[in-house]
Amino acid sequence: MSFQAVADVSEVTADQPLAVEVGDLDVAIVLHQGEYFALEDECTHGKVALSEGDVEDGAVECYLHGSVFDLKTGVPRCLPATQPVAVFPCRVEGTSIEVDIDNPINSQAIQES
Repeated sequence: MSFQAVADVSEVTADQPLAVEVGDLDVAIVLHQGEYFALEDECTHGKVALSEGDVEDGAVECYLHGSVFDLKTGVPRCLPATQPVAVFPCRVEGTSIEVDIDNPINSQAIQES
């Protein structure tokens, strides 16, 4: 599939995740410290939207049980989650945010979990 436009940069506020659909997948777009991130929008523990969570220190926190996922790796930093969320390549072309859901950055970590 490769990169697909999912949002305009004007739609994203720093440290406030934006929920978007990419094909059949829900993705959270995060602008944190000047960098865009795209990750699967479902906590691997509580099955709730990470786009509803808080962003701080390079991570997003699930609002339901407090699992914290690293924005770059998808790896949980604390319990109760033990499985990573998928993290996808994300780029800005003009004013469009583009995501490639077919090539997760952390596919090895996901397979090992």
